[in-house]
Amino acid sequence: MSGALKGLLFFGRFANSFSRLGYRQRKLFWRDESLDFDGERWLVTGATGGIGRAITERAVSAGATVTALARNEQKLGQLVGELGEGVEPRKVDLSLVGEIDRVLDELGSEDTGPFDVLLNNVGVLLNEHSLSDEGFEVSFATNLLNHYLLTEGLLDRGLMKPGSAVINMSSGGMYNVPLKVKALNAAEPAGYNGVTAYAFHKRAQVVLTDWWQQKYAGSGPSFYVMHPGWVDTEGVRTSLPGFRALFKHVLRDAEEGADTALWLASDRPAQPAGEAIWFDRARRPAHLSGDTRETSDPADDLVRFLDACAASARDPATS
Repeated sequence: MSGALKGLLFFGRFANSFSRLGYRQRKLFWRDESLDFDGERWLVTGATGGIGRAITERAVSAGATVTALARNEQKLGQLVGELGEGVEPRKVDLSLVGEIDRVLDELGSEDTGPFDVLLNNVGVLLNEHSLSDEGFEVSFATNLLNHYLLTEGLLDRGLMKPGSAVINMSSGGMYNVPLKVKALNAAEPAGYNGVTAYAFHKRAQVVLTDWWQQKYAGSGPSFYVMHPGWVDTEGVRTSLPGFRALFKHVLRDAEEGADTALWLASDRPAQPAGEAIWFDRARRPAHLSGDTRETSDPADDLVRFLDACAASARDPATS
């Protein structure tokens, strides 16, 4: 089956479910709950725009103090100006391992206490191939590698409270691909496809979340991975203009995309072991066909690869 035909079938299959239409249908059956995050400390990546900003706004309005990570200093200033002292801004380039290490060292040296919620929200879909200063494909480093390093770094430093929650923002696009470790860091521009690269990263988030659940079972945070449906973000407007033109009248807004993340942070639902993804307040299958399950690489291969990437960024002589 051609990629174009596969894409059309995927969009046709989920146009109702992933759009605002599906959200509004499901919302009719949800309890009307007020959020209470009073006294909680959150860390949100990509907090200045889109879904990340919507999450930050709701968390602060419900009493949380949010450490907001983003690279645009002006937008961080605007966020503080609008939301006040509930936001602690941190300027950081989330595509660089060195920047993640720096911010972890800063957080570890400050007497502000551990976090109740970590939201690995930042994500980029790039149509043009580019490499970071550390030699990684930028979307891989942003979407996956540094989510892993930030989470592991916080845990290693005791900066996540017992009973806390780690919520990873994936995408429904991951349903189209298996986990393929060799495809995660597209170091060469030949054959690069930003949509496919993004899907591979988002599939890896699902696998990694299950790996974390098993690793820290009974002794660490609850780990969740979710997808927000089709949301009209700046990334969609710039990277997927054709998709947006087709579906713009039924795309979700950022608040609707943020809903499940906020619900997970509030309710902390129990979940059995095994790969799954949360969507519209329910736990959904991680695979829609046996193809993506049966051809996936082992989770341990993914973790070894991410550790090797981190080591090479910190000491290029090891690569």
